[in-house]
Amino acid sequence: MSDYLILRHRAIPGLERLPVYLEQQGFAAFKKAVTELQPAQVIQMVKDSGLRGRGGAGFPTGLKWSFLPNDLWPHYVVANADESEPGTFKDREIMESNPFQFLEGLMIAAYAVQARVAYIYIRGEYWHIAKWLDQKIAELERAGLLGENLFGTDYSLRLYTHLGAGAYICGEETALLESLEGKIGQPRLRPPFPATAGLYNRPTVVNNVETLANVPLIVLHGPAWYHNYGTDKSPGTKVFSLSGCVNRPGNYELPFGVTFRELIFEHGGGVPEGRTLKAVMTAGASSVLIPMDESVLDTPLDYESLNKFGGSLGSASVIVLDDSVNMAWLTYKTVNFFKHESCGKCTPCREGTYWMNRLAERIARGQGEAREVELLYQVARQMQGKCLCALGEFSTLAVVSSIDRFRTDFEAVVTKEPVYG
Repeated sequence: MSDYLILRHRAIPGLERLPVYLEQQGFAAFKKAVTELQPAQVIQMVKDSGLRGRGGAGFPTGLKWSFLPNDLWPHYVVANADESEPGTFKDREIMESNPFQFLEGLMIAAYAVQARVAYIYIRGEYWHIAKWLDQKIAELERAGLLGENLFGTDYSLRLYTHLGAGAYICGEETALLESLEGKIGQPRLRPPFPATAGLYNRPTVVNNVETLANVPLIVLHGPAWYHNYGTDKSPGTKVFSLSGCVNRPGNYELPFGVTFRELIFEHGGGVPEGRTLKAVMTAGASSVLIPMDESVLDTPLDYESLNKFGGSLGSASVIVLDDSVNMAWLTYKTVNFFKHESCGKCTPCREGTYWMNRLAERIARGQGEAREVELLYQVARQMQGKCLCALGEFSTLAVVSSIDRFRTDFEAVVTKEPVYG
């Protein structure tokens, strides 16, 4: 697609530089919001656009903003840049190559909910990006686009970056807020929700980087324009992070509704060595495995169509698996990650990921028995619906779906050569 909305730097060289971004109507949307629109009008525009969260849940963004009460202050906005889902690397490209569009979206979100301070929570391994964003924020302050009494109004705004410590759990918004407050990064019990009791126990909006990068274009061009892209229920474009057994891995920005076939074969160049496509994971490691056939290849990629496979689009981290991949090996690699990243706060996740990992490793090494495949399956099923946050639930998805849909891979491992390497 030549008409980029989010990855505009691919078509506009030097977009990471402020003078170039300003030449491309940069910060016109922010100025329009602050000088011409009431906060409620900005929220309504985002509602009307149909923009949905790009971090995984797909919750309507404008509706999320509207939940903040107007009788409890101050308000905060936090950008979730803790991009730690295996197979996800879209936010990194946005922050590195189109940082001002992301920052402008964050600034508009702050104005919409009347926050005077906004934070960018960045995963610990992205320390160089935090330094890069600090430089961009300083440029905006020098240019008068951030700070006190913006555009001659009484609205003031400051942005700050905050590095995490490399914990996957801090991608969950309440664990992120705990970490931002200097506490152990563990999920909070809900309710209350961040909209009423978030950062420092005050109303808070948490949005993903890609979500916020959509906002300036919506405010500048209007909700109707935004609906020219995507589908009725999933408007706009999506940055798909494509990886795994594919010839051209990378980020691809495409309208919602594009099919697996187009993404994998037209943009991704197909499967290496002409091997057979076996399955995909659509939301990184936090995915069910979807067996591939001709009908699945023509399934639209949006927030609704994948429900029939028991899956979700999530962050659109599409991992392609060909027939060289044994699912017992894949299951072990997946649960090993979740076992390592479990914060340990709730018993089902703390104990369940440990036992899933132990069983999956024995099976993948060829040391397991046939009955242990069923035991692994039952441990995963016992965990579902009982964990404090989504991490525990995510850890079971590959286990249950792979045994349900590729049980022969497990049977082959417990009776033949090990596939662990």
